Amino acid sequence: MLKSALIFCLILVSSYAFSQESRDLKIFFDCDICDVTYIKQNLTNVEFVRDQNYAEVHLFFTRQTNGSGGSEYAIDFIGQKSFKDLQDQIKFSTDSDMTSDDIRIKILKYVKLGLVRYWIKKGSTEHISVNITKPLENETATDSISDPWNYWVFGTSVSGFYSGEESSKFSSFNVNVSSKRVTEANKFSFRAGFTENKSTFSYNGTDIISKRNSKYLSISDIISISDHWSAGAFANLGSSMYSNQEFYWEFKPAIEYNFFNYSESAKKQLALTYSNGIAYNNYIQQSVYAKENEYLWEHELKLGGSVNQKWGNINGEAAFEQYLHDTSLNSLTFYLGTNIRIVKGFNFNLGGSYSITRNQINLPAGDVSLEKLLLQQQQLRSGYNYFFNVGLSYSFGSIYNTIVNPRFNF
Repeated sequence: MLKSALIFCLILVSSYAFSQESRDLKIFFDCDICDVTYIKQNLTNVEFVRDQNYAEVHLFFTRQTNGSGGSEYAIDFIGQKSFKDLQDQIKFSTDSDMTSDDIRIKILKYVKLGLVRYWIKKGSTEHISVNITKPLENETATDSISDPWNYWVFGTSVSGFYSGEESSKFSSFNVNVSSKRVTEANKFSFRAGFTENKSTFSYNGTDIISKRNSKYLSISDIISISDHWSAGAFANLGSSMYSNQEFYWEFKPAIEYNFFNYSESAKKQLALTYSNGIAYNNYIQQSVYAKENEYLWEHELKLGGSVNQKWGNINGEAAFEQYLHDTSLNSLTFYLGTNIRIVKGFNFNLGGSYSITRNQINLPAGDVSLEKLLLQQQQLRSGYNYFFNVGLSYSFGSIYNTIVNPRFNF
């Protein structure tokens, strides 16, 4: 009798587990820029899995900066297993003045909206409701898209940092202003800023002071020609103590060809860019080529691309710069970065850059003092520079990770 009762209880528990298994939609939430904890705490009727192969729906996020300074999000709802015939995408935008809470609420809203079809097919609609608000009578389509700023966005920032101890102190001050106007046909940008870093070291009653400052103003205007071609003009001027430039300016027209349609840029890009223009340098100290100031013609060829898919992402760039008055003055730079999900719980990431520099014409003549070397007040001659990182990550265990426990997170 006891044995029969135990078997009956096991059958009930198994039946309940099976009903829960069939009711909850298994999703793989693939978003590196989302508040995943918030989503898990507020999205019900789903089971979060940590391996995409166990998911019934793979939610893949991509994001691009929009003209307002916010972001355009695209969520691909990729049906798997019995949901292979359901493939959807939802796009929405955020504004630059939205808080992180506003953004995560909006993300959750569109995640729920996109999952409705999958819940319906799953048969788990008991706790689902849809509310559609009716626009006010005085609201029109024109009102909803009118823009009193005519797509212009302005910004400014001021920041300072101070630290110190008995024998040293450090201060940093930074101010920036910007304006931009982005439409499908044209992208205009204006930026200007000032930065000053100051370090003071006290040794045997003597103060050693290191100060570096820089100013810049940058203007660019880019025109959309077609789905693959763009043209632009770029102008910069400013000064930099570190680069031995009391004053500099440059103007470079450029053209770009994207091998993929620009509308696919969130997922894949491969663009070839060529620029050619004039530059002027007025040096703080006489340069290594015995120049107080000079005009220079230079050009640059760049090939850059990125792939952002559900298996991971790859982005890379190769760039070649050259002065036309002396073609031996050039630089060549390579960059590659990737993060790939190989198999269940196993990820591989790789990143690195290598540059061959033969164009440091702005370096001051003469030897660098030990003081300037240690305080990094002056750029040094270098035939190359590089960085490299590589890593593997692996996790295993339960495929379910719905539970959130925020204790001692801070």
